[in-house]
Amino acid sequence: MSQPSDWTQIVDVLNGYASALDARSWDGLDEVFADDVFMDFGVWQASSRDEAVEKIRSFLGGCGPSQHLLGNYEIHIDGDRATARVYVRAFHIGRGDRKHLTYEMGGEYQDELVRTSDGWRITRRLGLPHWVQGDASILGPGKD
Repeated sequence: MSQPSDWTQIVDVLNGYASALDARSWDGLDEVFADDVFMDFGVWQASSRDEAVEKIRSFLGGCGPSQHLLGNYEIHIDGDRATARVYVRAFHIGRGDRKHLTYEMGGEYQDELVRTSDGWRITRRLGLPHWVQGDASILGPGKD
């Protein structure tokens, strides 16, 4: 039986991020981010996995369902380090009395990854929106 290639393993890590967010499976992000990940999404930054998860939860906690779709993977591997660029289209639906509102973003994630004893992990993520539409106020704190 063949082992998955580094490229496939990295795609699995990138997809794991989207799946964890949409399922609100915050523990799943342990398999995506290094402990000391640095993230910059413009409106927020984080310097550790715990801080990143807290920020992500604060944005998705107030909205209803979401769907993060990824595509056009560009991955470059150099030994135990890699860079990746992937397009994202993220759709969010409001919750409660705001369930008629939506917010959508199209953009990209630019990542740096490192191979660890537990597999590939993102050490740095830059989130770049290319366009947005809808009501971003549905994102924010809430009970998840």
